[in-house]
Amino acid sequence: MDKIIRMITSDGSMIASAIDSSTIVRTAQQVHGLTKTACAALGRLLTGASIFGAMQKIDGATVTLKINGGGPLGTLVAIADADWNVRGYVDHAEVELPIRGDGKIDVGGAVGADGRLAVFRDTGHGEPYVGQVELVSGEIAEDITQYYAQSEQTPTVCALGVLTDRQSGRALLAGGLLIQLLPGADDSAADRLEENIGKLEAVTTMLAKGISPEEMCRKALEGFSVEVLDEMPVRYACNCSKERFAGALLTLGPQEIRTLPLDDQGRAEAVCQYCGRKYYFSREELEALARRAEAQRQTKKEK
Repeated sequence: MDKIIRMITSDGSMIASAIDSSTIVRTAQQVHGLTKTACAALGRLLTGASIFGAMQKIDGATVTLKINGGGPLGTLVAIADADWNVRGYVDHAEVELPIRGDGKIDVGGAVGADGRLAVFRDTGHGEPYVGQVELVSGEIAEDITQYYAQSEQTPTVCALGVLTDRQSGRALLAGGLLIQLLPGADDSAADRLEENIGKLEAVTTMLAKGISPEEMCRKALEGFSVEVLDEMPVRYACNCSKERFAGALLTLGPQEIRTLPLDDQGRAEAVCQYCGRKYYFSREELEALARRAEAQRQTKKEK
């Protein structure tokens, strides 16, 4: 099972998070039928969202990362929660671009850079907090770094990677590393971090060598006394249910519910965009939902 670890320097100047998200990304590829280009892009976003999610310490809290850079992949979404689950989707899982001249997958070209990264933090109490930044490159790690710098004024280094098989396109390894300077960090700490980061290999290279997330953090924070904050398993998991879809259908209104297209068995089909699970509603169930929608409208009018 994949895992994420968070560490802090003993002087409280820096915090680092590292994740092996290989199983998460392989699961997402299987669920959505991702090409290697789409897998690299959505895999990076899922990995980044998992790191965000690990920072949520309120039960029921979620964080959503949403990107649309105008590229052929369309919109990419990843949602992580405080229970260390993550799920996501991409509009066009079939998109495949040629490998770049440097031998790397063209994530930036597939995502595009003419758009925004939006981060929605929902604690389950009150309105969600929304932060947005213009995309830097569409490569995702750089865009997350920009988000922290602009929206949260936190100097951040972010590295995300997905390694796929060149022939089959199958996801092999995935992971991420995020380091942040905390309030009170002095210039010498920042300089030492910059020096350490300059020596680091790519995340997937380190994973391929058997380097664990904890060892990644220690390499990034070399020269500092460090402590482990927490370590937890992370997984690709969806919280969809027929009840949730029924609630969504209620928002359509009674007439719309009654006119939903039916299959040859007289059922309306709903498909989860995050996991592909299918749910079916019979004519009787749809009529019951339509009546509930009517009752809700009447209650609102009486108020």
